[in-house]
Amino acid sequence: MSSTSPTVPEFPAWPQYGDEERTGLIRALEQGQWWRMGGSEVDSFEREFAEYHGAEYALAVTNGTHALELTLQVLGVGPGSEVIVPAFTFISSSQAAQRLGAVAVPVDVDPATYCIDPAAVAAAITPRTKAIMPVHMAGHFADMEALAKLSADSGVPLLQDAAHAHGGEWEGRRVGELGSVSAFSFQNGKLMTAGEGGLALFSDAEQYETAFLRHSCGRPRTDRRYYHRTSGSNFRLNEFSASVLRGQLSRLGGQIDTREERWPVLSRLLAEIPGVVPQGRDPRVTRNPHYMAMFRVPGSTEERRNRVVDALVERGVPAFAGFRAIYRCDGFWESNAPDESVEDIARRCPNTEAISADCVWLHHRTLLGTEQQMHDIARLVGDVLAAE
Repeated sequence: MSSTSPTVPEFPAWPQYGDEERTGLIRALEQGQWWRMGGSEVDSFEREFAEYHGAEYALAVTNGTHALELTLQVLGVGPGSEVIVPAFTFISSSQAAQRLGAVAVPVDVDPATYCIDPAAVAAAITPRTKAIMPVHMAGHFADMEALAKLSADSGVPLLQDAAHAHGGEWEGRRVGELGSVSAFSFQNGKLMTAGEGGLALFSDAEQYETAFLRHSCGRPRTDRRYYHRTSGSNFRLNEFSASVLRGQLSRLGGQIDTREERWPVLSRLLAEIPGVVPQGRDPRVTRNPHYMAMFRVPGSTEERRNRVVDALVERGVPAFAGFRAIYRCDGFWESNAPDESVEDIARRCPNTEAISADCVWLHHRTLLGTEQQMHDIARLVGDVLAAE
């Protein structure tokens, strides 16, 4: 593709920041205590995030992967147990379970929403299953109605991987109002960011207290005698990151409003391009924060999809290849993988196989652009595919 090909005007930068983050950093600096046990920024951020998401308790941690690992441990996941995860997801979803000694069991996803398929989950439950981990892919909620019923019937708890779902709603209910624990990420590309960071939401006080102990080396808040009540690790978030995240939270709602306005425009335009299928939307998702703008080019090989991504990047569109199926990553097989071959899993995950090869996603900052830029993106996608 020629570098002289038409490009799209520059999209808004990411991360975004302003006086809220600047003031917060100075506030954290000048309080004289830079870790959560002595400062107030982490505590304040947890209260604000919990309130925004309709949860009783929030625990800020070092990153989203640690949020998953910690919440899984609180749910009793460990050696000898199994955790059901979507096969199409970022690999932290499975590795968090595997690092605890549990077997990660990948199951297929819905071909339209790319979220975990409840029927595939039901087929995968065994007496060893300790948790089911739906991932709200790109901000689109998994089928929480079907999954909640499945959880109630089986007694297996849900852990919402909400790394993409800050501020989202399912049937008017926020993540913290859906009755299950959840985990968020604040990594640099996420909808809210401090470079790194994570958080877990709880509705149960005992689970929250257990998580607090384990995220702080098993040590109670007021301990002065090194009395470590449980095993654990140091997953504590620092005061500076929390101060930035408080600023990020203050503008999240407005950014979601903009993306919710732009995605219908872009989705409609993409759907008009022969061979392009945008990510679908379940009408029960009443607020989608749109961590990614995703679409498929069904029938594409992985190589063709990668050429499309490269051509879009060359033209100024922040495009990326869809996630590789987790069972097609060497890291998945390093420890605590299921007793199956890659091809065994692939045969029961046909949707994941297809999506992993033909899916393209655009950074959410594209959806903070102008309506004209949505037309520009669609035009470039059409041009790139026509040139293939």
